[in-house]
Amino acid sequence: MEHWEHVCRTRIRTMRAFIALTVALLVAAPVQAQSDAVRRQLTSAGVLRVGINYGNVVLAKRETPDATPTGVAIDVAREIARRLGTTATFVGYPDAGSVVDEAGKAWDVAFVGIDPARAAVVAFTSPYVAVDATYMVQDGSSIRTQADIDRPGVKIAAGPRSAYGLFLRRSLKRAELVPVTGDAALAALQAGTVTAVAGLRSSMVLTAARTPGLRVLPGNFTGINQGLAVPIANKAARAYLESIVTELKRSGFIAEAVRRTGYSGASVPR
Repeated sequence: MEHWEHVCRTRIRTMRAFIALTVALLVAAPVQAQSDAVRRQLTSAGVLRVGINYGNVVLAKRETPDATPTGVAIDVAREIARRLGTTATFVGYPDAGSVVDEAGKAWDVAFVGIDPARAAVVAFTSPYVAVDATYMVQDGSSIRTQADIDRPGVKIAAGPRSAYGLFLRRSLKRAELVPVTGDAALAALQAGTVTAVAGLRSSMVLTAARTPGLRVLPGNFTGINQGLAVPIANKAARAYLESIVTELKRSGFIAEAVRRTGYSGASVPR
């Protein structure tokens, strides 16, 4: 009797193992197919080529042109490359508009602000981080709050292809946008040819701290959601990256990356 019980238990274990293996193979088939598509779309050059906007210091910065970049986007990109079993190489741009121009050419995934004007060219994941956008004015300006901005006669310097510039183009009713950014925008503000400079709070705070006579308005006129972007046809890559963004937000990976930057005006969306 004991012999037959042993035989029966052995047969049951064997059958269970066979069923488990069969199920695993059936599940693995579509996963492997998706993995192959993901690799074709994200590592066609043998590495993960990452488009980076160096105009957003929270996402990415480098102290010198040949220095190793740091920032939230850099940390996330390296984690994606690790999971793909490859390395990340960074293709830098001065602004997000220039990044989007190169979709399907110089990079496989890019880190840029989510905006409807860009959605015809690239497909975005859900946001992995949000950055605050606000204004900087002269100390003596009568403008004190966000509500003081959208008035006749107010001129606002803003990058015409930045996410916040695109937002202001859609939302301002009375103030005038002046398409200038960077050092030229700062010079225009100091000369009084513009009333305010629009930009990301993290950059505005740094600029005001080292430039006497300027201040940053409290509050924000918008929050710019930042997403991972791929060429619009690369659906497998977008789905794969979406799953990683969800996991890295849930695990606290991105929140810790934001904390390491030391900059204010950035948060992790739910």
